[in-house]
Amino acid sequence: MANSESSTGLALDAASLMSIVLEGILYGFSVLMFIGTMWIFTYKRRVRDVNRPTIAVATLLFLLSTAHMVVNIIHVENGLVKYRDTFLGGPVAYFADLLQELFVVKNAILVLETLLGDGIVIYRCYIVWRSVRVIILPCIMWCGVAVFGVCMVYSMSQPQTSGSTNFFLNATSQWITAFISFTIATNLLSSGLLAYRIWMIERNVSTIHASKKVPILHVLVDAAVLYSAAACSSLISFICSSSGMYVMADLVIPVIPIAFYMVFIRIATNHNNQFHASTGGFGRSSRYPVQSLHTIRLDTQNSGISLGDSSKA
Repeated sequence: MANSESSTGLALDAASLMSIVLEGILYGFSVLMFIGTMWIFTYKRRVRDVNRPTIAVATLLFLLSTAHMVVNIIHVENGLVKYRDTFLGGPVAYFADLLQELFVVKNAILVLETLLGDGIVIYRCYIVWRSVRVIILPCIMWCGVAVFGVCMVYSMSQPQTSGSTNFFLNATSQWITAFISFTIATNLLSSGLLAYRIWMIERNVSTIHASKKVPILHVLVDAAVLYSAAACSSLISFICSSSGMYVMADLVIPVIPIAFYMVFIRIATNHNNQFHASTGGFGRSSRYPVQSLHTIRLDTQNSGISLGDSSKA
């Protein structure tokens, strides 16, 4: 993407400015959802009852997305303000320079957050299936995402021996394509296995229990579609040699935590609605509003298989 003549769409400086604006909007939503997630898992709960693993993962996602937002702001400010008159070639050449440290850091954060997001989905899949064999292939693919991600970041940090400054033609392009393709495949496979298991269990339960499970299935599918759509858009933009790749790659960063937070928030909200509906709106609110979230199960009379404690989701 370094060569603006070979790319289609926006100029690199305009694409970078658009990316920071759109990322900022989505980041704002992710912050609100992070606060909601923290409230759900800590409100009126004793310290020993707090779901520490979920809190830790949610916090780590928040820190990574915040770090990327800060680095991106500095990167855009450097290109459009600080070095616009001193960098040879101007802002367009600055944003096209793959060797810029901030650009490399941005992509390193992207790799870390992608690995964390894919790992969460794989773990949820294991919790539902309760079988290591089911997640063997997703785990192998997750390792592929890690390898390609590391190679991508390393390649970006090294001068291109071919001398090409085109982001879409140099050696980095193959690692980018492999990284995005593998993370899409890993997410779709893990989410598909997760949705299939829930759907199979749903077929064997009564109508009463089914009404509790449908929202769980819907929210997991929605989260998978949201992330996959963002990743696919990045891949398509890159294949088409479009500067929109800059925009979509930055938008993936806040989308990952949003997809994670929405699972817990929507399940908790759905349960509260069901609780008030079952009590006619006059029942006293549960002292621990998330307690039910930890015991949402997809039991069958014979199998006894459950979605599991949401602290493991």
